[in-house]
Amino acid sequence: MKRTSKIFLALLLCLVFTFTLVACIASSDVKEEETAVKVDQEIVGEDEKQEEEPTTRIFTDSLGREVEVPANIEHIAITGPMAQIPVFALSPDKLVGVANPWYDGAEEYIDEKYLNLPELGQLYGGKGEMNLETLLSTDAQVVIDVGEAKDGAVEDLNNLQEQTGIPFVHVGATLSTMGDAFVMLGDLLGEEEKAADYAEYFDKVYKETVELAEKVDKKKALYITGQEGHNVIAQSSFHAEIMDMLTDNIAVVDQPSSRGTGNEVDMEQILAWNPDYIIFSPDSIYDTVGQDPDWQNITAIKEGNYYEVPQGPYNWMASPPSAQRILGLLWLSHTLYPEEAGFDLQEEVTKSYDMLFHSQLTDQQFENLVK
Repeated sequence: MKRTSKIFLALLLCLVFTFTLVACIASSDVKEEETAVKVDQEIVGEDEKQEEEPTTRIFTDSLGREVEVPANIEHIAITGPMAQIPVFALSPDKLVGVANPWYDGAEEYIDEKYLNLPELGQLYGGKGEMNLETLLSTDAQVVIDVGEAKDGAVEDLNNLQEQTGIPFVHVGATLSTMGDAFVMLGDLLGEEEKAADYAEYFDKVYKETVELAEKVDKKKALYITGQEGHNVIAQSSFHAEIMDMLTDNIAVVDQPSSRGTGNEVDMEQILAWNPDYIIFSPDSIYDTVGQDPDWQNITAIKEGNYYEVPQGPYNWMASPPSAQRILGLLWLSHTLYPEEAGFDLQEEVTKSYDMLFHSQLTDQQFENLVK
C-alpha cells in the first residue's frame, strides 16, 4: 500500500512539472509574439512617419511671392552674378552652373572643379539672356535671383517658373541688407547656421563702416570707369552705394544709370567737378592718367590721390554690386581713412576670401590685389 502511494505521488509530481513546463513555454511564446507585434508596429510607425514627411514647402521670397520649393535643395541655378556670389559662398557644391564665365585669373582664387560649370546666362543685364535650354538640361531644383528688384520682376519670375516647371525665387539684397539676404538664403538652402555666421560678420563690417563714415571729413571723389575714363558711377545709383557712404560723391547727374558702366560724361565735366580723389575701376585708364596731359589739371591726379579698385575674382567695389562689396567697404575705408579705420586690412580681406570664395589667400596674393 505504501509502495502504491509512493508511485501515485511520483506520477502526480511528474504531471505537475509537465503542466508547469507547458505553461512556461506557452507564456514565452505569447511574450515573443507580443514583442514581434510591437516591433512590427514600431517599424510600420516609422515608415508612416517617413512617408508623412513633406517633400516640398512654401517659401515666401522678397517680392512676397509664395513659391513651392523642395524641402531639401541639392541643385541650384542662379539668374546672374549677383546671385552667384552669395550662393557660391554658402553652397558651392550645389551650383549646377554659373551666370557668366569667370573673370580672367579666377583660377588663382577659385577651385578648379568650379571653373567649368555650364554657363546659364543672365536674366537681367549682362551680355546675354538666360539660356533656358541649358537650364532645363541641368537638374536644378530652384533658380535664385538676388539683388535689387527689377521692374516687372514678379511677372518675369512667374512666367519663367510656369515655362520651365522650376521654382524661381527672389532674395532682395543691398549693401545694408546683405546680412538679411544671407539669412534668407540660409533658410532656403538648409544652411541656417553658416548663413547666420555670414550675416553677423557682414552686419558688423557694415555697421563699423557707417560709424567711420559719420566721424570722418569725407573726401570729394569720383569713381571713374571705362577705357577712355569718361564714365562715372553717379551718386545715388545702385553701384555707387560704397562711394556714397564713404565719400562726397560729386558725380551728380539727372538720370543715374543702374548699369555697372555708369553714366557717360566728357572730360570738360570731369575737369569742372575737379575731384580731390579718384577711384578707377579695373581695366580703366588708371595706368596712363599720370602721363596724360588731359588729366594733369585735375587735383587728384596732380597730387597722386588716385587708386585702382582691386579685382580678383571680382571687382571689390561693384560690378556686380553683390556680397563681394564687403571687400570694397574694407578697402576704401582703409585707403581713404587709414588712421580712423583701425583694423588690419590683410586680416579682414583674408577672412572675407575664405568666406566668399573658399580661398586661402597668401601674403603675395594680398599684396598683388592691393598694390
